[in-house]
Amino acid sequence: MITFSSVSLIYPSSTKTVFENLTFKVSEGELVLVMGPTGSGKSSLLRLINGLIPHHTGGILAGDISVNGISTREVKPGGLAHLIGIVGQNPINGFVSDKVEEELAFGMETLNLQPEVMRKRVEEVLDLLSLAHLRGRSITTLSGGEQQRVAIGSALVMHPKVLVLDEPTSALDPIAAEEVLSILHRLVHDLGLTVVVSEHKLERVIQFADRILYIKGDGQTQIGRPEEVLKDSEIAPPIVHLARALNLDEIALTVRDMRRTTEKFRSNAVVAKVKTPPIFTAEIIEVNDVTLSYGNTRALDNVSLRIGEEEIVAVMGRNGAGKSSLLRSIAGVLKPTQGKISVLGSDPIDLAGKERRQRIGFIPQEPSDLLYGQSVQEECRTADRDNESESGATFDLLQNLVPGISPTTHPRDLSEGQRLALALSVVLSANPKVLILDEPTRGLDYSAKNGLISTLKAIASHGCAVILATHDVELVAEVATRVIFIADGEIVADGSTLDVLLSSPAFAPQVAKIMSPVPWLTVKEVVRAIGLSS
Repeated sequence: MITFSSVSLIYPSSTKTVFENLTFKVSEGELVLVMGPTGSGKSSLLRLINGLIPHHTGGILAGDISVNGISTREVKPGGLAHLIGIVGQNPINGFVSDKVEEELAFGMETLNLQPEVMRKRVEEVLDLLSLAHLRGRSITTLSGGEQQRVAIGSALVMHPKVLVLDEPTSALDPIAAEEVLSILHRLVHDLGLTVVVSEHKLERVIQFADRILYIKGDGQTQIGRPEEVLKDSEIAPPIVHLARALNLDEIALTVRDMRRTTEKFRSNAVVAKVKTPPIFTAEIIEVNDVTLSYGNTRALDNVSLRIGEEEIVAVMGRNGAGKSSLLRSIAGVLKPTQGKISVLGSDPIDLAGKERRQRIGFIPQEPSDLLYGQSVQEECRTADRDNESESGATFDLLQNLVPGISPTTHPRDLSEGQRLALALSVVLSANPKVLILDEPTRGLDYSAKNGLISTLKAIASHGCAVILATHDVELVAEVATRVIFIADGEIVADGSTLDVLLSSPAFAPQVAKIMSPVPWLTVKEVVRAIGLSS
């Protein structure tokens, strides 16, 4: 279905090739996972499949790519719309209509399909992706995860033979991600749909993948079955790192298979689950009886909480539960309908300028909203000047998070993960007392995520309060000291990370599912406990 023949790609402003002599085939009805470090070229490979590169984005391309026998050199992306559906990293940039139902129908209208055909397909996709209750909603009022499902629906409604997805679960909660990937898996097996998906959260998708294409970032690639590629790969999900740490002979790709191979470790472990007492520290944030409404929709309902120094608080919950609304209210971006919020004794709505930057650092779901410069270097220099930091301090922060970014690159040309790292560096250069992050691991590989974890722990250790809304349960297990779970705008759980994550099977990390009922959340905890008991 998809054939790459001796493909090499280099961008005019780059000194290294993205791909060198890449040759492979993807058969009909195959699901291929594309993985690699942040900025390695995963998105570029996906754009090659439908001809966005080089027709729209430029680049020097050698070799040939064909889809269903059609060369992408000879046909522009619009000529492949009936054949290939593509969902980008940032869905909001691809929408053309205001309402959900109109967006789903738009692509079919451009192909001049009959109204009765369009109506039938729209209803099918609304049911397939659980979007029926959102059909009349404005897209701008949806959460990031809901927008992502609409984008996937807009591609599926075209009945493509090839579906290309760039980070499709990055903004989805674990349950929604599992549903979407299960739907794709069913379409692959039942309808022969060919799927190529790029994803950093490998723990979610490896069990569905037929093969993995590993882009190593130096022009080299590796393709093979998941067990073959992950056996020695530097990039691997927790389940693989656990197998390596326990010196298992084989790598299992599912929790069920891994539980079978680790039974002896669980049966030999004698660990009593201890209720972790809350740690009370100097209070920084106070939220009292806050309600926030968008028209007739209540996003937050009488929420109260306290957050102190050195806390790293993860806010979790389903898509549309109210997580972003809570964070934006604490950051002073939204004014509550009723109730009061205090940050270091001040209403965040009243803070401005330098005082605001030094008190509150806020990274929204779209970090590019914070970036205005024409180059990475300009953004970093502006941050140094505005925050009265040492020259080069912001760029040093960026290199610690994601090494290798060229200072002359335009922020728009960075990958999603690199843009997030740049925005985070700009905000951190002001040394805020409160750091608020909304989905901070979108587009980050495991190495960059580890860098983020180290950074957040260091910030918190200096008396900062860190709040992050995330669906990344592996991140929460590694970094959070406390978890607040929100449902329909209300706090339904607030406690230690261990207590809250272990009480929710859907939101438990991989290691916790594998080692249950022993209360271990991470590979480090397993290794430490087994080392102590042996």
